[in-house]
Amino acid sequence: MSPDEHHGAELAPERVRGVRAVLVQIPYLLVMLGVLAAALFVLFDRWRRGSFVFGAALLIGALLRAFIPSSKAGLLQVRGKFFDVAVMTTVGAVMLWLATSIDSLGTD
Repeated sequence: MSPDEHHGAELAPERVRGVRAVLVQIPYLLVMLGVLAAALFVLFDRWRRGSFVFGAALLIGALLRAFIPSSKAGLLQVRGKFFDVAVMTTVGAVMLWLATSIDSLGTD
């Protein structure tokens, strides 16, 4: 086997690891897209919608963290599974409660 052929054989597993490293981050990216959408709502003076979307994104993150194995949770994994799910669920629920309970005073 020539040196070029040998190098090509080693490259394939590295590519597979690279693709897996990116795919593992998809749940995190979904949650971050929700947070970005919430930030855009708040930026355009739609704070209630923004806080609602932010809370929903956190609840989706909590569901993903609860059902995806820790080895595939990527950046959603901060501490233990129970802690991560409990914190995201609590903050998400509080954000949804705030978004729905506070009077809008003429804004959305």
